[in-house]
Amino acid sequence: MTQTRTAPSGDGERSPEFRLAMDVLSGLRQDLFHDAFAYRPLPLMGTEGRLTRRLSDKRRWYAARLPQAVVVALALIAMFGGSAGGSMDGPMALLSGLVCAAPVMATLVRPVGAFWMSMAATPLVALLDGRLGEWPWQPGVFICHLTVLVVVAIRTRPRTAAWMWALTAAYALFAETVIGDGEYNTSAPMLLLSALALLMVAVLHVRREARQEVTAQQTVTAHERSRRTLLEERTTIARELHDVVAHHMSVVAIQAEAAPYRVENPPEELERAFATIRENAVAALTELRRVLGVVRAEDYEAPDAPQPTLADLDALLANVRDAGLSVDKTVTGAVRELSPGVELSAYRIVQEALSNSLRHAPGATARVEVSYVLGGLGLRIVNGSIPQTSLVKPSPGAGHGITGMRERVSMLDGEMTAGPTDDGGYEVAVFLPFRAQTEGEA
Repeated sequence: MTQTRTAPSGDGERSPEFRLAMDVLSGLRQDLFHDAFAYRPLPLMGTEGRLTRRLSDKRRWYAARLPQAVVVALALIAMFGGSAGGSMDGPMALLSGLVCAAPVMATLVRPVGAFWMSMAATPLVALLDGRLGEWPWQPGVFICHLTVLVVVAIRTRPRTAAWMWALTAAYALFAETVIGDGEYNTSAPMLLLSALALLMVAVLHVRREARQEVTAQQTVTAHERSRRTLLEERTTIARELHDVVAHHMSVVAIQAEAAPYRVENPPEELERAFATIRENAVAALTELRRVLGVVRAEDYEAPDAPQPTLADLDALLANVRDAGLSVDKTVTGAVRELSPGVELSAYRIVQEALSNSLRHAPGATARVEVSYVLGGLGLRIVNGSIPQTSLVKPSPGAGHGITGMRERVSMLDGEMTAGPTDDGGYEVAVFLPFRAQTEGEA
């Protein structure tokens, strides 16, 4: 019985060396051959920098086109070197200069194609001059090719720059050994200068990519921090609402159980109604604790004292004054009792706004305005600017304050604005809608 062996047919069965060589050739084809002469105009320079944004509109227009102007100036230098660096004169010198300038100008619109034009210009200028012994680079094409390498490397990526330098070195080796007479050696300066220039460009590329990656990571981190802050604030609100609602549901259940005993010989229907109310209150309380209880941390302990309301603002302001903030309170409108959620959220908003004033504007004065208006409650907390005589420096916060206030206002379908004032202070204005209960609803 004989066994037959089949030759490997797939790339997966090739040797690692073969796959490496194919990857290298694929990268070369993609970087320097695929769409080599594609139209890729040089973009304008950004004018949002520290210096350019101070210029007038006309000067900023010119500043945005500075890269194009630099390339044109380099093309003129290459043209001068090509026309004056050889033994030609008259039309031949002009033609040589144009051949040297054309690849540099091509970097403005077709960067990869400009590299191949520069490679082709090298023997062409030598043929026009008739001095093949000075191959591979005469003065004009030396300037031209070095400029093209640097500009194309800036406009592409480091791998493309490496390929261009490798092809340049191969071309120089071939020209020096096969065509040149060895009297002039222009390859060593070209390869050394181009290697240093391309290395600097590669370092700039890596630095720019690292900066972009850091910026992207900072953006993601800021987004995650904001999201985590929002979740933490929602958790805090849920805990507080859980305590408020649980307290009132417990009161309803106790009152429903005790109500029949306050009436002598109550009807059976009334006893069943109160029993149903108590059962529903207990069931709602159990479900509330089951659903909202998951937001409590393991080390969270429910506060023993009742949740604060607007009636506790005076104690809060006294505490803030003891901390060094001079604050006044103004109340307008008919003071009335609001729902526990509105009372608690309003207290927390004032508390957080005053805490921000203590942190960001030490030594400033603040004012709290509470307005009982038709259909809701208005709050306005404003602080002045930091006095010049203040010895305490502002301390940066974690960004939880404004986020938490907005979350509370959004939960109650209210409106909120926050921002700096004209005198250098800061203002927080909030409106919390609230529909007063009628006697029939109470």
